[in-house]
Amino acid sequence: MSELKYDKIIFATGNAGKMKEIRMILADMSREILSMKEAGIAVDIREDGDCYEENALIKARAVAACAQAESAVILADDSGLEIDYLQGEPGIYSARYMGEETSYRVKNANLIERLSGVPEEARTARFVCAIAAVLPDGSELSVRAAIEGRIGYEEKGSHGFGYDPIFYVPEFGRTTAELTEAEKNQVSHRGKALRLMKEELKRYEGTDCQ
Repeated sequence: MSELKYDKIIFATGNAGKMKEIRMILADMSREILSMKEAGIAVDIREDGDCYEENALIKARAVAACAQAESAVILADDSGLEIDYLQGEPGIYSARYMGEETSYRVKNANLIERLSGVPEEARTARFVCAIAAVLPDGSELSVRAAIEGRIGYEEKGSHGFGYDPIFYVPEFGRTTAELTEAEKNQVSHRGKALRLMKEELKRYEGTDCQ
């Protein structure tokens, strides 16, 4: 395995909330971390994979094909909310559930309505995140992580984004939108997956990323 040399990470997203989380979790890697926009990359990506890993790789490959920097690692994620009572919906279609332009307040209200009358023990759910990497030599990596919880009865909390206000984490007794940034990054699906990816990159680097 050749030593991995790179000076920046480009993450295939334009989501400001997601980039804030990513920068906090990868801060110890001592690399410049850029969004697609910051890297000057604009590309339409069709996410038509059958699982989170496939969609993440589709995005990472598309951005890698447009990246000018030969010393960049391209990262991309795909994540979703899986509700057991709804047979895993919305799953890989979480971002497109009810339409991409539909607000999450409307999406969250719809999911709560669909679980109307469902007892707490049957409201189990999880956030799942897969992160893929395309390395400068063309090698590809992927990891997956999840956080288990339940769907609440109403939106709570003003932190986070997306489905966070309805995802209740029993160990904290709060939704992920009520957690502090540090708490969320420690237990979230994306936080766990990013830390797994850091470990994978370390193996290629032959360093401790410090």
